[in-house]
Amino acid sequence: MEKHDFNQVLQLSPFHERIDTLGLMKNWTSWNGYQTARIFDTLAAEYFTIRSSCSVMDMTPMEKYRITGPDAVTFLNRLVTRDISKLKPGRVTYVVWCNDDGRVLDDGTIFHLGEDGYRLCSQHHQLDWLMISSLGMDVSIEHETHDIAALSVQGPTAYSVLAAAGFTKLDTLKPFGILNTQLNGFDVMISRTGFTGDLGYEVWVDPRHALDLWDAIFEVKQRGLYDVRPIGLDALEMVRIEAGFIMPGDDFNTAETTIRAGRDRSPFELGLDWVVSFDKPYFTGRRALLKEKTEPIKRRLVKLLVEGNKSPTDSFLYDGKNGQRIGAIKSNVWSPILKSNLTMADIEFIKGELPKEIWAEIYYQKELEWKSTWAKCSVSDLPFWSHPRRSQTPPDQF
Repeated sequence: MEKHDFNQVLQLSPFHERIDTLGLMKNWTSWNGYQTARIFDTLAAEYFTIRSSCSVMDMTPMEKYRITGPDAVTFLNRLVTRDISKLKPGRVTYVVWCNDDGRVLDDGTIFHLGEDGYRLCSQHHQLDWLMISSLGMDVSIEHETHDIAALSVQGPTAYSVLAAAGFTKLDTLKPFGILNTQLNGFDVMISRTGFTGDLGYEVWVDPRHALDLWDAIFEVKQRGLYDVRPIGLDALEMVRIEAGFIMPGDDFNTAETTIRAGRDRSPFELGLDWVVSFDKPYFTGRRALLKEKTEPIKRRLVKLLVEGNKSPTDSFLYDGKNGQRIGAIKSNVWSPILKSNLTMADIEFIKGELPKEIWAEIYYQKELEWKSTWAKCSVSDLPFWSHPRRSQTPPDQF
């Protein structure tokens, strides 16, 4: 039987030469068609790198689209639920977009690049929807995922590491701000953004200079100034749950991928009321969302703390008052820094109200024997973990 190397069908990142060398586990997965590391060394080491020093992650596979033309603002404002007409050049904002029924297709970020238009970043491929949504408008949409390499540099010493690597003016860069600069003669764009809930930056560069950028950052470690380590998707999954960030495909089904009615979600059901602007002109899904806003709450994706140390993976949730099943846990992590089970859970409301007492039914295996237990849950309105340095300007330099 003929053997196939399935890694060969995946595209290699411009950083792959360095990633392959440092990736001791060779634990790969596919992210938007790119061969991406899940774990480099050990998950614990990568997690604590993010929370205690400086982590570097290849985010080249993130879908990226350049939006330009006279109707660029009109197009984007019609596409997403948030009003981006006041987004100033050099700023970034978080957005979601829906279908006509007000069900979320994806979430992402919009970068206002000034004279160069806008960049829309998303988790999943969206070109087809963008092209359909732009019909009749004078706008150009360019798929630039493969034309822009990017690194996410996150952690308490991220600012110090980038400064030591040669980047200047970072001390004035505020959260969700953009800095256009140079390093060793090539252009670099730095945004103070990330998916970790910590101090962090995303560094964008032409793929031709990707290895030069990587080497400049990791040379800081070679000089003995700061510890710098690469991380994979598994460590990112841990910290994004701690930070309370949602993930399409993990925490909810997108409208594009659902087969059965009622399996997709609206922005309200995801707790994203704050990114829905009804005081702007028409946007896709507006009519359906206006109607939903007047109705009793049916369900919400909530941040849920689960007592005990048993993993509540895929656990069903019950109303402690009447024993009725009210939902399920979508994603979870045991937080080493908080010593708690943190979850994102989809919960059905009862007559528009969140059940006052929630219990998780947990099944776990101990010495090859399956057991079950119950754990009390509590809803967190705030991120499980957030540090003041995330927004501190200028950041502390260590």
